[in-house]
Order: sequence, then C-alpha cells, then structure tokens
Amino acid sequence: MSATTPDLFADNGSAGDPTRDRRARVTWSLIAEPSDAVALLTCAVLGPAEALELILRDSSAALLDALGGQLPSQPSDPGPGSPPDRAERALRRWLARLKKVDLDEVLSDAERRGLRLLTPQDPQWPTLLDDLQEARPHCLWVQGPGRLDQLVGGRSAALVGSRASTPYGEDTAASLAAAFAAGGGTVVSGGAYGIDAAAHRGALAADGGATIAVLAGGLDRLYPRGNTELLERIRDRHLVLSEAPPGTAPTRWRFLARNRLIAALSQATVVVEAAWRSGALSTARLADQLSRPVGAVPGPITSAASAGCHRLLRERGAVLITEPEELLDLLPGGPAAGKGSWAVQDELDLLRPADRRVLDAVPPRSSISPARLAEEIGFSVDEAEAALARLALLGLVTRTAQRVRRAATPS
Repeated sequence: MSATTPDLFADNGSAGDPTRDRRARVTWSLIAEPSDAVALLTCAVLGPAEALELILRDSSAALLDALGGQLPSQPSDPGPGSPPDRAERALRRWLARLKKVDLDEVLSDAERRGLRLLTPQDPQWPTLLDDLQEARPHCLWVQGPGRLDQLVGGRSAALVGSRASTPYGEDTAASLAAAFAAGGGTVVSGGAYGIDAAAHRGALAADGGATIAVLAGGLDRLYPRGNTELLERIRDRHLVLSEAPPGTAPTRWRFLARNRLIAALSQATVVVEAAWRSGALSTARLADQLSRPVGAVPGPITSAASAGCHRLLRERGAVLITEPEELLDLLPGGPAAGKGSWAVQDELDLLRPADRRVLDAVPPRSSISPARLAEEIGFSVDEAEAALARLALLGLVTRTAQRVRRAATPS
C-alpha cells in the first residue's frame, strides 16, 4: 500500500473492524515502534486517523505545529538537531514503513491465526492502560479465550525477575504465583526464561486463577522458542498479548517498551529475583511512576542474583515480600489468602514522599502553623502549603484559621 493510497481507511469487507479509527491504530502499530514517543504523542494530540492524514501530507512543519513546537526525546531518534530536523526524521521513518504496509493483508493474516485486535474503543480494553496517558499503546494483539478487561479488572499482579535465575528464585516465584492465582488473581509476566516462566507455571498449576504473558514480538512467533510449549498453554487457557503486530521480531528496545505494559496491567509489581542491572528493575520503576505498589523478595546477601531486589528495598522503598499474604497486602482491598477478612492497603502508603513528610510533621493531638511546620522539615512555606492542600483534599488534615491539625480518625 503506497503512502499516498487514498482508500487507506476504506471498508473492503476484510477481517477486523473497518472503522476509521481502528484501521488507523493498526497502521500506526505497523509504522511506529512501541517506544516512538513522537508517534504516541502525535496520536494522543490529534487522534490516530488525523495524525495519519497529517503524515501523509509529508509536512514536518505541520507535524511540529501540531505538537506545539516541542518533540519528546526518545531512543528511536538519538540524532541531534533542532525540533524541525527531528520532526523531519520522524516523518521519514514513518513514511518509509508506510510504503510497505498492506493493511488488509495484515488483518486477514491475523484472522487466519486466530488473533484478536483490541483498541481503546473496545469493551474489552482494560482501563488500567489508560494510566499510561500519551504512552498508551495504539492497539493490542491478543490470543486466547480470556477477556483482558476481566482478567486484570479484579486482582492482577506482575511477578518479574531475571532470566538468569536461581532455583531459590524460581521456587519463590512459582509459590507466590500459585498462591495468588489460587485466590482468584491474575499473574502478569513477560514469558521469558527464569523468573517469568516460573511465575507463569505456578499460576497454571493453581485452580481458580489465570496468567497473562505480555510479549515483545508478534504473536505469530512465540518467543523465546524454548518456552513455546509454556506460552501455548497460556494461550490455550488464558491469554497472550503484544502491542507489536504479527511479523515483528523481539528486540531489546521492544522488550523495554513491553515492560510498561506489564506494569500498567498490574495493580502491583513484585520483583522476585534480579541482579544489580536487571531489566526487571525497569518494570518496577515504571510501576512506581504509575503510582502502583512495588514489592521485592529478599535473597541471600551473598547472592548477586538478588542484588537488584536489595537495591529496590534499600534505595527505592519497595515493600519486603516474603509470603503470599504480603503480596496481597499490596493490592487495594484484596482478600488475604487463607483468611476470611480483607487485607486493606494503608492509604498513607500511597502518599508521595513529600506529602507523607508533611503529614508526619503535623502533631497528633495539637495544631501547628504552616510556617512553623515548614521550618521544622526544611520546606519552603509554599511547598508546605501545597502539600497541606493535597492532604486536606484527602481528608487527612483540617485547617482552622492559620493552623492545621490531623483530621479526626473515624471510630
């Protein structure tokens, strides 16, 4: 299909929903990398169909103007240059791929393979992904009997870690996953060797739960090949998914982009075993950016395979996870395994660090002025006032004249 084909959005009766937005989203998934921040932002600002029409006009000036003169930095465009230069490079890489796209053939091939396409307009689209905002994927390719919105709409947790795992890490991942799935939860992971595979196997061995494998390449080529049987079991019983269209090979940058989907589809992320610079740490960082709880499993202090987990616990404030009940405690309102009560997450754990520091400085049984509070914790008065305003909206503090006090705790 040429970049100038006039019937790019035409309904020719082929597979898939032929609506304009849907076809545009599929086209973007074919011409832009998942990590292409300029493409994602352009679609978020203009809408996918309008954004595609803009690049068909082949005008870098129009693209730059649509984005307000600013382009986000991204790995897919490492070259220097002014915003107009970078806009021109973006158009060149998109148009080069667009000339090779046969959209109807892609949709027909996906139907033959039993792949389903999800877009944000579909009822099965999970609202958790909307937290990614401009980084939300154009669409998702899914395969399996499960409904994605239902699988992650209840309780979902990501269990991730290193490919070069130890027997200790694999046993821990499988045990945590089995207990979580047995309680009706969905285990989300990346289908890789090591900790990912152990978590998937643990979930598959349990009754009542489910597991989702989020892949970095197209679903027509399950990767890694050594996990083909495992991934086929997940596909047959639950769900595999990818934002990469069929025919896409897994690459390092696609794995890193994939990690944001694992983090977004999960209500909490637990790193079971990870070395100092493990790629699993990026999933934890992305989960933290989404304000999702992050846990880490400790290992032997002499084990390099657990150095990344210890780093998360020491430097990033991850929650120590040693048993299934502690994983459930990360989730908002999930029932504790083996107990009849509900494990309710402390809302104070969800506060940003600066707000928590301000709240801690408010006396428990008396009041204090914002100026005095700011002086005690080393904040400016404006910073303290802003934090107090957020805490008041959450019902954690009350203001009286020029003083602030803790809100009364319900009896």
